[in-house]
Amino acid sequence: MLNQVVLVGRIVYDLELKTSDSNKKFLSITLAIPRSFKNMEGTYDTDFIRCIVWDNVAKNTKEYCRKGDIVGLKGRLQSRIVEKNDKKENVMEVVGEKVTFLSSSKSKEEKENV
Repeated sequence: MLNQVVLVGRIVYDLELKTSDSNKKFLSITLAIPRSFKNMEGTYDTDFIRCIVWDNVAKNTKEYCRKGDIVGLKGRLQSRIVEKNDKKENVMEVVGEKVTFLSSSKSKEEKENV
């Protein structure tokens, strides 16, 4: 069986490195990915995919990327049960194993300031 996901999208929010209860570093990333086809109104819908990366991948992503950058992410789809308001909810997310930095808004700003 195979559980592999490859995504290319733009980082939606500012990145914040956090520490889990087991003292592991992690980063929660939401990627905006426009669909490749138009809807009935003639516009492209965008999917917002929740991803999480751990340890060194999280540290490097936090250091080199920020909101607005385009990244490639390879990982696996994972489901888990979350309890909200005494209700159990099934949450799907992508656990990233590798992040590739494709474009940086930082380099654009540096070029404009020269």
